[in-house]
Amino acid sequence: MDTDGYARFCPTAMACSILEPRWTMLILCELWSGAARFNEIHGGLPGMSPSLLSRRLKEMAAIGLIEKHDTQGGHALYCSTPMADELEPLVRGLGAWAHRNIDPEIGLARLDDKVLMWNIRRKIDVSALPRRRAVVQFILREDGQEDRNYWLLIRPNAETDLCMVDPRHDVDLFITAELRALTRAWVGHSTFAAEIDAGRIALIGDSAMAASLGRWMVRSSFAGDSCRRAAE
Repeated sequence: MDTDGYARFCPTAMACSILEPRWTMLILCELWSGAARFNEIHGGLPGMSPSLLSRRLKEMAAIGLIEKHDTQGGHALYCSTPMADELEPLVRGLGAWAHRNIDPEIGLARLDDKVLMWNIRRKIDVSALPRRRAVVQFILREDGQEDRNYWLLIRPNAETDLCMVDPRHDVDLFITAELRALTRAWVGHSTFAAEIDAGRIALIGDSAMAASLGRWMVRSSFAGDSCRRAAE
């Protein structure tokens, strides 16, 4: 890491030299969210090239932020170190600060359906759904662009799969949404109920799944739902 622009004796400056390179904190967030394989990490950072991710992982390992472990099957697994884990509440705090203080229209000016759906996928609460396979199809709409389709395959005692090609299963619930509206609701700048009432999100299919949407499609941690649930 290049630290020539900083006074090296200053601890804050040294911290900046480690954390400022683009993507570093987002890579850590992926690891803290459960990603371990290269493709899992890259799935949450589709705007980052594989070559840059590979280089950044090596740099982060060299300074002690992550560890790489090779499995018997030849797959590499990455995990954050105790040193990096000390940073988690600070990095989460930065996100909370931005959520409170930065105009949401700035973030909504650059929408990314892949990132949104990847994050929706990993926060599905399977325990809030019937103990059977459920398929949810999202039809995302944005002005001037073709509709984009995603499918969530939700199963008991298994990780939810995100498909960008039709898996050819019967669909239990169709969610048709303006990409901007779904993003606003999931991040916490609006609510699912408000966007549904406004006609920007529509649910067709299993009535029980539609009625319990807010329980099994858990929103971003910055939306504050977990704090409200803890208080209930």
